[in-house]
Amino acid sequence: MLVQFNYPQISAIPKKLNQKWLNWWRVQSPSHQDRLALLAPLGAVTLFFVAIVVTIAYLRVEEIEREQESAQRELEYAQQQLRLKLLERQEQLMRIAREISNKEIGPEEFIKESQGLVTQYPEINAITWIDQNQRIKSSFSAPSVQLNQMHSVGKKLKQLETINTFNLAKDLKISVYSEPVYSNTKGQSIESILELHLPISMHSKFEGVVMADFSIDGLLRYTIPTDIRSHHAVAFLDGKGNILAGQSISSINRKNSLLPWSNKTFEFTIPVSPVGNSLNLRAQIYRTSQGLIANGMFWLVMALSGITIWLLIGTWRHTRRRLQAQQALIAETNFRRAMENSILTGMRAMDLNGKITYVNTAFCQMTGWTEAELVGLMPPFPYWPDEDKEILTSKLADELQGRTTSTGFQVRVKRKNATVFDARLYVSPLVDARSKHTGWMTSMTDITEPNRIREQLTASYKRFTKVLEALDASVSVAPLGSSELLFTNKLYRLWFGNLSEGHLQMVKQAGTSKTKSSNANDSVDDLAGFPVAGITETLTENAEIFIPELNKWLEVRSRYLNWVDGRLAQMVIATDITPRRLAEEQSALQAERAQSASRLITMGEMASSVAHELNQPLTAISNYCNGMVSRIQGKQISDEELLKTLEKTAHQAQRAGQIIQRIKSFVKRSEANRMASNITEMVTEALELANIELRRHMIKLNYTFAHDLPQVMVDPILIEQVLINLLKNAAESIDLANRPHHQRLVQLHVMPAEIKGQSAVLFKVTDSGKGLAPEVLNRLFEAFFSTKTEGMGIGLNLCRSIVESHQGRMQAENLYNRTEIIGCQFSFWLPAWTEHLSS
Repeated sequence: MLVQFNYPQISAIPKKLNQKWLNWWRVQSPSHQDRLALLAPLGAVTLFFVAIVVTIAYLRVEEIEREQESAQRELEYAQQQLRLKLLERQEQLMRIAREISNKEIGPEEFIKESQGLVTQYPEINAITWIDQNQRIKSSFSAPSVQLNQMHSVGKKLKQLETINTFNLAKDLKISVYSEPVYSNTKGQSIESILELHLPISMHSKFEGVVMADFSIDGLLRYTIPTDIRSHHAVAFLDGKGNILAGQSISSINRKNSLLPWSNKTFEFTIPVSPVGNSLNLRAQIYRTSQGLIANGMFWLVMALSGITIWLLIGTWRHTRRRLQAQQALIAETNFRRAMENSILTGMRAMDLNGKITYVNTAFCQMTGWTEAELVGLMPPFPYWPDEDKEILTSKLADELQGRTTSTGFQVRVKRKNATVFDARLYVSPLVDARSKHTGWMTSMTDITEPNRIREQLTASYKRFTKVLEALDASVSVAPLGSSELLFTNKLYRLWFGNLSEGHLQMVKQAGTSKTKSSNANDSVDDLAGFPVAGITETLTENAEIFIPELNKWLEVRSRYLNWVDGRLAQMVIATDITPRRLAEEQSALQAERAQSASRLITMGEMASSVAHELNQPLTAISNYCNGMVSRIQGKQISDEELLKTLEKTAHQAQRAGQIIQRIKSFVKRSEANRMASNITEMVTEALELANIELRRHMIKLNYTFAHDLPQVMVDPILIEQVLINLLKNAAESIDLANRPHHQRLVQLHVMPAEIKGQSAVLFKVTDSGKGLAPEVLNRLFEAFFSTKTEGMGIGLNLCRSIVESHQGRMQAENLYNRTEIIGCQFSFWLPAWTEHLSS
């Protein structure tokens, strides 16, 4: 805490006190009549003067010491502020270096971020990106920087100090400050620059540095508090003591000064952390007070009364302010103590001999020992486990010798109740106000829980790897644009070995590879720098491919993911589906055979109707032929009548041929042939065959077609089979119900519809039979379930399979007149075909 003391001037003394002391002086002045009476007062005044001089000298010495202490505290405070700001700038520059090493920014983004930092912090003159060959890759300079001071992109470093600092950062792989660099500007004064080199590492490989040019004059103006610069002459010095920036007070040679320290300028110098001894901060005290004794005894006598009052008042005010400073110091101490007690990190201080001089509350809570029990102890300490004492003794020796690392070290600590926990210790030196090393400060953190979590993660990783190795699917992960394999499981290695050709082949055949590899050794994918959040959140892509080398069908599922190093990768999971494909092919073959058998069965069931239908044209042909023979023999027919009779005979023969051709086309086994079909033509063909069965049962067929029906993408023969089966079942249901002649009716309605948000064509077949029982409705479409005594139970099951294979649906329901069942209705729909869907 910085406490400043302001002393009042003589002019600030109240007028009443000045008048009182002037009156006292007139009373004490000697007269011509009583010179002898002055001896005693003169002696008293002399003694008083001596006391005053001694008092002034003493107060002067104390004032100088107080000014020195105040200047030293303010200089340390300024150095701390400068250190914090340099570390803050260093952290912001390290963030840019990390973004460069992670390939998150390029030269243009680097200039934008550098511009923001240079604009925000005027002490930074320029920020430069230098590659591993000491060549400038990108740079941004403040507008105030002269043209000859700017770093040109593409040029190599020339200044020796900059090159040395670059090599030091490259070797140490840590942030390094250079010694002050002098930048010559023609026609202007020399400006001092401080360079900060931050290494850029990619996979432990040095890729260059980010260099920041700090103006030393800017650091003085923008980082040193204004009140400190107004009270002291603050300047930056190099390692040789030369002034880099700031002010300096020249010593004044006062020959007539009676005090030896009056011609001495007091100054304090400390190194700037984290720069080091190459840059020092110096503060000189402005001497504003007057040398009262040097002005002669006459001035002392004339100002004696004022000085006395000033000293009394000054002493009183000084005491009061000192008390306030003490109270503020106590409050600050209590505040810092409360902060120490509230943190969870244990703190332990030791002297150079290893004796404990301080422990905080957290340290006592961790170990279970009180502060009184720990302070003053020498090693071995009671919180050391017995089995680790040799190791801890060795580590303590290294600690006292300064052989520690910034990452700390892990130890085991024993509590007072004999339980043991894991801790990590960090050691730093203790330096007093005079920059003297007085001991070591150790911070201790309980890492038992992090270690437990780390062990659980390791075990979880092993279990996860075990599961992946045992999968019956091939798993492989590879970055986009590269032939490198990031992960493979056992089955992948069994199929393809450790090569990436198998992964790339599956991706290529699955049709999901959109990126071609330009350089197999390049570890950066082609999508680097682009947002990949949307890609990694997409659904898994599936494909079925055939690998000739393995003679296997594989189901390939792929998706994108962000790998642990930030690269965009593609994971491919391949499952052997060869048995399933063989089963599907066998099932399709069986289904095709079942469809052909069903058509043959339908024609077999309709054989009598077909025979009756063919008998009519054949009988007509026979009658026409017999009649013509008789009339020709009797020469009772003319050529015109003979021609008409032959035309009628040919018509009957054509009719019989059409019936046979339809039956042949219906029962002929052929490959599946889906095409854009006209519904009217397809339904008309089905009605020609179904009408034969309906006429045999003396059932009337009514059918209606809507106008402008869309086409459907179907196999016409299969859909005709569905319609014939439904119409045939409707006829049998009516015949089984023994309906009277006027109720023997089957209706077919074909109309467009909107089903599940898509255009479709709806088919409805309605009969006037007895309907279906509830238990029959529940099992109507089951395979081998039939209500007929001689039925096989495959007709309706096959019909539904055909409709569903065309992405349609079929259902059945009873028709009611109040509570009486008056018939049954079978309906199915097929999606309409458009050019958009076909493409």
